[in-house]
Amino acid sequence: MSFHGGVIGVTIAIIYLARKNGLNWLRVHDYVACCVPFGLFFGRLANFVNGELWGRVTDVPWAMVFPGAYAGGLPRHPSQLYEAALEGVVLFSVLAFFFWKTKARYQPGKLVGIFLLGYGLSRFFVEFFREPDEGLGTLSWGLTMGQTLTVPMLLGGAWLIATAKGRRQARRAHRRDRQHRLKSFFTNH
Repeated sequence: MSFHGGVIGVTIAIIYLARKNGLNWLRVHDYVACCVPFGLFFGRLANFVNGELWGRVTDVPWAMVFPGAYAGGLPRHPSQLYEAALEGVVLFSVLAFFFWKTKARYQPGKLVGIFLLGYGLSRFFVEFFREPDEGLGTLSWGLTMGQTLTVPMLLGGAWLIATAKGRRQARRAHRRDRQHRLKSFFTNH
């Protein structure tokens, strides 16, 4: 999946940018993660228009016949639209809710964790309707390659969410300590 390589590259760039400018890289990552659903939404619509990454053969009423020899001229799930809806609209809505209605934006890593968990769940679910990679199909452990590659994302997202509150408390303690040092410096000089 090209997404994983993109995530690694963007993460390295965010860490570099944050360190260079004295910023908390997880907080920067939180804000970037909130923008990603837009790109995912339009990317999946482009996949649909290009007739690529189609779904499995089906007989549901909304099945589509995709052009090209590889699709086989059979009705298939429009899995690109499922992904556009879940990874774009639903994931953005979830992130917007947590950003505006909770204190997630004050807990470094929580929003990027929610993004990873939400994206991972969406991808894992849609893989049941999407045609697996040619030559791979379902792997010996019962998952597709897409689902297998999503597992570390799910675990990482869950870990970031679970540990976010502790990072907020550590950040507060660091801020109080810095304020105390500044206050004592100015009162003693």
